Amino acid sequence: MGSPIECTNLRKTYDGKIEAVRGLSLRIEAGECFGLLGPNGAGKTTTIEILEGVLAATSGEVRIFGHSWDENPRQLREWIGISLQETRLSEKLSVRETIELFASFYREPRPTAHVLEELQLTEKADSWVGKLSGGQKQRLAVATALVGNPRILFLDEPTTGLDPQSRRQLWDIVRAFQKKGGTVLLTTHYMDEAERLCDRLAIVDHGVIIAEGTPPDLIDRLGGHHVVEFETSGSQNGYGLDVWQKLPGVESVRHEDSAVCLNVREPHLTIPALLAAVNQQGQQLEHLSTRQASLEDVFVNLTGRHLRED
Repeated sequence: MGSPIECTNLRKTYDGKIEAVRGLSLRIEAGECFGLLGPNGAGKTTTIEILEGVLAATSGEVRIFGHSWDENPRQLREWIGISLQETRLSEKLSVRETIELFASFYREPRPTAHVLEELQLTEKADSWVGKLSGGQKQRLAVATALVGNPRILFLDEPTTGLDPQSRRQLWDIVRAFQKKGGTVLLTTHYMDEAERLCDRLAIVDHGVIIAEGTPPDLIDRLGGHHVVEFETSGSQNGYGLDVWQKLPGVESVRHEDSAVCLNVREPHLTIPALLAAVNQQGQQLEHLSTRQASLEDVFVNLTGRHLRED
C-alpha cells in the first residue's frame, strides 16, 4: 500500500477565479500525527475536505493508501474517521445509541463497549447527548469517528472551547490511536497543542505550503532558539528595526504591538548590548523578557499574524 495520505499539485478554484488551494502537495506517513496550520482563509478546510473525499479538486491528485477517490470511494470511507470542530448529534439519543448508530455505517466496526471505555464515556453510556458537558460531547464526536475502526483520523480543531483537562484527555486519545499504528491529520488553533502532538506539520497561507517540518526543525529555521521581547519609553522603541538587527547574536526582528521581538541564539550576548543601546539613546527600558522560541514565533514570522487572529 502507498502512504496513508498523499496529494500532488492540489488546486481548488471557485467560480473560475477564487483560488482557495494553489498547487499544494504533501505526503503523510503511517503512524504520524501531521498538523495543518494556517490563518483563517488560508485554504486548510478546503484542503482537508478534498482529502476526505467531501470536495472535488479542480486539479491535482489525492491518494489514500495508494487509491484515489474515483476508484473505490466506499473502501476509502471505511479507512477514515472524521471529527469536526462542531459535530451536531441528536440530543435525544443516548451516548450508547449514538455510537451504535455510527457503528452501523461500517462493515467491521469496533465493539461499542470498547469505544465507550477508551473515550472514558462508560459512565455516561445511558445519558442523553443533550445532557453532556462540552468535553464529553467532543469525546463522543471522536468516538463516532473511531467506532468504524479507521486507519486515518481527521481531527478539525478538536479541542476548541474545551477546558484544560478535557483538552489533555483528547490528547491522550490521539496518542493512543497513534500507538496502535493509526495516522492523524490535525488542524488546531493552539500552538502548544501542535508542538505536543504533531510529529510533523505544514503551515499553509494563501493556498500554498510555506513551511513544513518537525516542530523543532521549524523553530530552528527561525534563526534563533530564544526570543528577547522589550519596550522602551521612546517612540518606536528608540530605533528602527534595522538598528536592533545589528545587535550581536540577533537573527531576526519584528514588531509585536508596542514591543520589539528579537530572535537570538545567544541572549547573554544580545541583552547587554541591548541595554547599552537603549541607554545610549537616553531611553528607559519599560519591559524586558526572554523565553524559548516557539511555533507561534515561527508562524508570526512567516505569515505576519498570530494563528488565533481572525
